[in-house]
Amino acid sequence: MFDRPSKKKTRLPDVTLFVPLVLIAWLVIVLLVPAHVPASSADLRVFAAASLKDAIGDANVRYQRVTGRKVVASFGGSDTLAQQIKNGTPADIFISADIDWMDYLAKHSLIKPETRFNFLGNKLVLIASVDRAPTLSIGPKFPLAQALGDGRLAIADPASVPAGKYAKAALETLGVWASVEGRLALAPDVRAALEIVCHREAPLGIVYQTDAVAEQDADIVGTFPAFSHSPIIYPLAVTTASTNRDAKSYVAFLRSPEIEAAFGLQGFAVLRAKPTAASAIEPLTVVARSQL
Repeated sequence: MFDRPSKKKTRLPDVTLFVPLVLIAWLVIVLLVPAHVPASSADLRVFAAASLKDAIGDANVRYQRVTGRKVVASFGGSDTLAQQIKNGTPADIFISADIDWMDYLAKHSLIKPETRFNFLGNKLVLIASVDRAPTLSIGPKFPLAQALGDGRLAIADPASVPAGKYAKAALETLGVWASVEGRLALAPDVRAALEIVCHREAPLGIVYQTDAVAEQDADIVGTFPAFSHSPIIYPLAVTTASTNRDAKSYVAFLRSPEIEAAFGLQGFAVLRAKPTAASAIEPLTVVARSQL
């Protein structure tokens, strides 16, 4: 509890002196303390799937250190970000957690097709809160419902969020979806699903391997077999509306060996597919390795 203020009487200063001093102090604060300034239109704007928050955040810090240019990143469910782009929210680069939402923007002519390529890959895992992982072998008809006990399974919303779609597909393939579909703790994105498990609001959850590895409050129970769901692919593209000249050099930066290695260390598979047009990506003029 906060301490109550003392009721001891104090002598008030002369009001004729006190008021001008308050006004002067207020003017100093207004004039000298900078107001919150929104992102500049010159800043590069990147919309990326929530599971990329740590990896892209780290890359952005390195990019600014090397080039002096700022990147403003927004993270969330790929479905939400794609809808925002469609509705006119400014974005220069979109990195989706699945092919479908990139196809959605392509269908509406909202990306530059010559800049599109498959950037990263990932794996799907079952997680539990730290030190509470049950012994469970993931395979056909594995006893997931029993492992939940009276709890729920945390996943991203399978109606639209890539991580949830992959999770549902895997459980359907393994023949256990019907046993748990009425016991889901749905989240707006994969990071939110991870948090549900870490806060012990659900005993188990399904997230990407990279999310689980980065979170000290979660343990991996097992990895879903690759055959149980479509490949987890993160496509990248520059948006049609982008006029930012830094977009091409930024993508080239993400494709540099040092940054690709950093993605690999965080558990992503770096895909080697290149943009369809060789001229689509312009390299940085100088990138000092010691600066990365």
